[in-house]
Amino acid sequence: MKRWYARVLLALFVGILGAAIYLTPQGAGLEEQFGLQWLFHARGNQSAPAEVIVVSLDQASASHLDLPLRPALWPRTLHAHLVEQLSRAGAAVIAFDLAFDQPSQVAEQDAQFAAAIEQARNVVLVERLDFDEIMLADEKAGQPAAMILQEWAGEIVPVLAHAARAQASFPLPKSAWVSQSWTFRPSAGDMPTLPAVVLQLFALPAYGSFLRLLTEMNPALGRQLPPDAQAVEMEELILDLRQAFLHDPLLGPLMLDKAARHPDLSAAYRRMIHALVNLYAGSEIRHLNFYGPPRTIKTIPYHQLVERGHDNQFAMSDGFDFSGKIVLVGFSAATAAEQDKIRDDYHTVFSRADGLTLSGVEIAATAVANLLEDEALQPLPPLSGALILCLYGSLACLLGFLVPVEHARAALAVVMLVGIWTVIYSGSAIVLFSAKHVWLPLAIPMLIQLPMGMIGVSALRYFEANRERKRIEALFGRHRPWQVVQYVVNGAGPIHAESQLVYGVCLATDAEKYTTLAETMDPRQLALLMHDYYASLFEPVERLGGKVSDVIGDAMLAIWAAAVPDQALRMQACLACLDIVAAIDHFNQSDHHPPLPTRLGLHFGEMVLGNVGARQHYEYRAVGDIVNTANRIQGVNKFLGTRLLVSEEVVMGLDDFLLRPLGGFILPGKSQAINLQELVAHREASHEAQQRLCEKFRQALLVYASGDLKAACRQFQMIRNDFPEDGPTQFYLRHCQASLQRPPSQSWQPTIRMQLK
Repeated sequence: MKRWYARVLLALFVGILGAAIYLTPQGAGLEEQFGLQWLFHARGNQSAPAEVIVVSLDQASASHLDLPLRPALWPRTLHAHLVEQLSRAGAAVIAFDLAFDQPSQVAEQDAQFAAAIEQARNVVLVERLDFDEIMLADEKAGQPAAMILQEWAGEIVPVLAHAARAQASFPLPKSAWVSQSWTFRPSAGDMPTLPAVVLQLFALPAYGSFLRLLTEMNPALGRQLPPDAQAVEMEELILDLRQAFLHDPLLGPLMLDKAARHPDLSAAYRRMIHALVNLYAGSEIRHLNFYGPPRTIKTIPYHQLVERGHDNQFAMSDGFDFSGKIVLVGFSAATAAEQDKIRDDYHTVFSRADGLTLSGVEIAATAVANLLEDEALQPLPPLSGALILCLYGSLACLLGFLVPVEHARAALAVVMLVGIWTVIYSGSAIVLFSAKHVWLPLAIPMLIQLPMGMIGVSALRYFEANRERKRIEALFGRHRPWQVVQYVVNGAGPIHAESQLVYGVCLATDAEKYTTLAETMDPRQLALLMHDYYASLFEPVERLGGKVSDVIGDAMLAIWAAAVPDQALRMQACLACLDIVAAIDHFNQSDHHPPLPTRLGLHFGEMVLGNVGARQHYEYRAVGDIVNTANRIQGVNKFLGTRLLVSEEVVMGLDDFLLRPLGGFILPGKSQAINLQELVAHREASHEAQQRLCEKFRQALLVYASGDLKAACRQFQMIRNDFPEDGPTQFYLRHCQASLQRPPSQSWQPTIRMQLK
């Protein structure tokens, strides 16, 4: 359970981190730059409302009409003919996204254009938005001055401005690419922008119904507004309604509910009222819901509507349905080449690979269509988005922990689980975006939370696995060699995997008088005695790199294993044996329990380490001749009167110990002789008597090996006189005397065959 605390903390950290980033300006920019782009491209192109049409001034029209590409140089009589014809065709609103801030060189052209505008009564002209940065001095010394931005509308040619039904600017954010537009400009006194004015003008037929609903909700406000749509001053009306809806936040929802249930409202009027309420009650800045690349909104080149006749006069072409439509007129390039000549283009999510981008009039048309259909994108409120990211990041991390570490394909399963969750989330984001225009954060989950979560999950699982590995090492390391424990914890195979062939030193011990003690002592007292006894044996083994492999009664088997022959391994085993001898001596000096003299046998060679058993019961053991031989060597101690015997293979090349060669022995059950030596002491810790005994015994053993048994008897007798308690001397003296009594016919060999264990 404790491991889940860390996992939950990691999940919360990733979730909260994503939420915190989302609430920063940098996080919002990341979502606009990447997340919004992914959502648009996943959704693909979308049909634009048929009520919105763009009439484009482009290279094809300029060539066809024999006019320059620059829109300012086009004769305004041409625009007058366009307005007249569109008005006769029933266009609901005509908006020019062209600058008319300079009078025409021919005054009659402005007058003709103004007359057409005034006659139509539905023309909106775009005005340039100028601004100025004003520095306000701070009265407090040492404080930086404040900077404010003051905006105002640029002037339109007066005759045209007077004739137009409304004028409005269409500013766009100054950024690398456009994703938003304003309906009102707070920095310019809540001045309505082109999309807001166009929508209000388009919805004037429903003004009477709108006013009646508004009066039912707020009678005082209804009486302040003009009752006649034709007498409406557009800018004044828009500003009054904007202020009314801002001051009464409940007015919008109440009107929408009232309009939805009103039996006398037609579907068209209900739609217009819905759009107006969302305009006035909503935010002043809207995220554009683009319909697709350039010219996705129905675009008609200018020259397809106006033809130049033989008398150099212009005439309208028939065949287009403009009845009840919103028509926006402006420059819109068909190719990147002509776009480069007239820079009125903006980068959006649908900028084409060849460099062609959406023009200003197309973005204005998009904004108008979004308002009309209530299709502007709806970013989540900051706290809601932060909560969703917190849940996404936390759940993604927690899913990464569902698959157990020991699962054979844990990594693949984790990736699949988290991938499924990510697909569900991103798929939901795309569906909501396409169907409901709801904008869920996508970049932060994909680019920050998901990678960080997976890194965190991997790191924590590695930490947990490493901690578990150490726990296993601590648990099994008491019973198995370190190399084998590593083999197990690293997942090298199941418990019954094939055994390992290694080089190792095997130590076998046996306690004298244990059988007698077991018969006479209380079992509980015997258990306590053996516990203390084995503590004396185990400590040197483990301290010097060995592992206790088996304990049966009073016998212990310990091993030092390595993949290759290692002299250091044999050195450690010899040092451990000397320390065991010292520990047993100390143990036997206690008056609280009977002594347990112990014999030790040490042998080196190849052995197999592995699990031995079947079905559900396995025991880890060292298997091979080395184990049996070590036991036989240990058994020779009781015949030689020694305590610590080692094979020649163990001490070969080790010069740090005082050794006494004891000759060759054929151990019980063996056919090959093995040279044994007594490990007396560490050479630096040995005393003179031990060194003298070992040297005399070595010389006597050479005489014995030469076959001169009488001389060998004299040598061993002399050693016995100096060291009467020495076991090997007594053993060889008896053996030489017995050999002299054998009949001459029997051949003599220096190798001694041991008959009993």
